[in-house]
Amino acid sequence: MDEALIYDKHIFICTNQRPDGAPRPCCGETQGLALVAAFKKAIKDKQLPVHIRAQKAGCLDLCEQGPTVVVYPEGVFYGKVQLSDVQEIVDSHLVGGMPVERLRLRRPFNTQS
Repeated sequence: MDEALIYDKHIFICTNQRPDGAPRPCCGETQGLALVAAFKKAIKDKQLPVHIRAQKAGCLDLCEQGPTVVVYPEGVFYGKVQLSDVQEIVDSHLVGGMPVERLRLRRPFNTQS
Protein backbone atom coordinates (compact mmCIF):
# COMPACT_ATOMS: atom_id res chain seq x y z
CA MET A 1 0.00 0.00 0.00
CA ASP A 2 1.21 3.49 -0.84
CA GLU A 3 2.46 5.21 2.35
CA ALA A 4 0.95 8.52 1.20
CA LEU A 5 -2.56 7.06 1.44
CA ILE A 6 -2.35 6.40 5.17
CA TYR A 7 -3.58 9.23 7.37
CA ASP A 8 -2.36 10.09 10.86
CA LYS A 9 -5.55 11.99 11.64
CA HIS A 10 -9.01 12.07 10.14
CA ILE A 11 -11.52 14.88 10.62
CA PHE A 12 -15.14 14.10 9.87
CA ILE A 13 -17.51 17.05 9.52
CA CYS A 14 -21.23 16.32 9.57
CA THR A 15 -22.94 17.51 6.40
CA ASN A 16 -26.18 15.60 6.87
CA GLN A 17 -29.31 17.25 5.52
CA ARG A 18 -32.83 16.42 6.63
CA PRO A 19 -36.05 17.11 4.77
CA ASP A 20 -38.04 20.25 5.55
CA GLY A 21 -40.08 19.83 8.70
CA ALA A 22 -37.83 17.17 10.23
CA PRO A 23 -38.05 17.10 14.04
CA ARG A 24 -34.28 17.37 14.52
CA PRO A 25 -31.89 20.03 13.20
CA CYS A 26 -29.19 19.13 10.70
CA CYS A 27 -25.56 20.18 10.41
CA GLY A 28 -25.60 20.35 6.62
CA GLU A 29 -27.89 23.35 6.65
CA THR A 30 -25.74 25.15 9.20
CA GLN A 31 -22.38 25.42 7.45
CA GLY A 32 -21.51 21.72 7.07
CA LEU A 33 -19.99 21.97 3.58
CA ALA A 34 -18.43 25.35 4.34
CA LEU A 35 -16.72 23.79 7.36
CA VAL A 36 -15.32 20.97 5.22
CA ALA A 37 -13.83 23.51 2.81
CA ALA A 38 -12.45 25.63 5.67
CA PHE A 39 -10.77 22.64 7.36
CA LYS A 40 -9.24 21.49 4.06
CA LYS A 41 -7.90 24.99 3.37
CA ALA A 42 -6.53 25.49 6.89
CA ILE A 43 -4.76 22.11 6.79
CA LYS A 44 -3.31 22.77 3.36
CA ASP A 45 -2.18 26.28 4.36
CA LYS A 46 -0.32 24.87 7.40
CA GLN A 47 1.67 22.42 5.26
CA LEU A 48 1.76 20.03 8.20
CA PRO A 49 4.35 17.22 8.31
CA VAL A 50 1.63 14.64 9.06
CA HIS A 51 -1.08 13.24 6.82
CA ILE A 52 -4.42 14.71 7.82
CA ARG A 53 -7.67 14.34 5.92
CA ALA A 54 -10.79 16.43 6.44
CA GLN A 55 -13.95 15.17 4.82
CA LYS A 56 -17.70 15.34 4.92
CA ALA A 57 -19.59 12.75 6.90
CA GLY A 58 -23.16 11.68 7.25
CA CYS A 59 -25.09 12.11 10.47
CA LEU A 60 -23.00 11.83 13.64
CA ASP A 61 -26.28 11.64 15.62
CA LEU A 62 -25.50 14.68 17.74
CA CYS A 63 -27.86 16.90 15.79
CA GLU A 64 -28.79 19.25 18.62
CA GLN A 65 -25.08 19.97 19.14
CA GLY A 66 -24.38 20.73 15.48
CA PRO A 67 -22.55 21.52 13.48
CA THR A 68 -20.51 18.59 14.77
CA VAL A 69 -16.97 17.49 14.00
CA VAL A 70 -14.99 14.46 15.18
CA VAL A 71 -11.21 14.01 15.08
CA TYR A 72 -9.73 10.52 14.93
CA PRO A 73 -7.80 8.59 16.11
CA GLU A 74 -8.44 10.50 19.35
CA GLY A 75 -12.23 10.32 19.04
CA VAL A 76 -12.64 13.95 20.12
CA PHE A 77 -16.09 15.29 19.28
CA TYR A 78 -16.74 19.01 18.85
CA GLY A 79 -20.14 20.70 18.88
CA LYS A 80 -21.55 24.02 17.72
CA VAL A 81 -18.49 24.44 15.47
CA GLN A 82 -18.46 27.66 13.47
CA LEU A 83 -16.21 28.80 10.63
CA SER A 84 -14.45 31.08 13.11
CA ASP A 85 -13.46 27.98 15.18
CA VAL A 86 -11.68 26.08 12.39
CA GLN A 87 -8.27 27.75 12.71
CA GLU A 88 -8.29 27.28 16.50
CA ILE A 89 -9.05 23.56 16.13
CA VAL A 90 -6.29 23.18 13.54
CA ASP A 91 -3.72 25.15 15.57
CA SER A 92 -4.57 23.83 19.03
CA HIS A 93 -5.61 20.24 18.34
CA LEU A 94 -4.06 19.16 15.05
CA VAL A 95 -0.79 21.05 15.42
CA GLY A 96 -0.49 21.40 19.20
CA GLY A 97 -2.14 18.17 20.31
CA MET A 98 -4.52 19.99 22.68
CA PRO A 99 -8.26 19.66 22.03
CA VAL A 100 -10.29 22.88 22.13
CA GLU A 101 -12.11 22.36 25.43
CA ARG A 102 -14.75 25.07 24.94
CA LEU A 103 -16.11 23.16 21.91
CA ARG A 104 -15.49 19.62 23.10
CA LEU A 105 -18.44 17.32 23.70
CA ARG A 106 -18.12 14.77 26.48
CA ARG A 107 -20.01 11.59 27.23
CA PRO A 108 -22.81 11.35 27.96
CA PHE A 109 -23.48 13.66 25.04
CA ASN A 110 -26.16 16.22 25.70
CA THR A 111 -28.49 15.66 22.77
CA GLN A 112 -31.03 18.25 23.87
CA SER A 113 -30.42 21.94 23.22
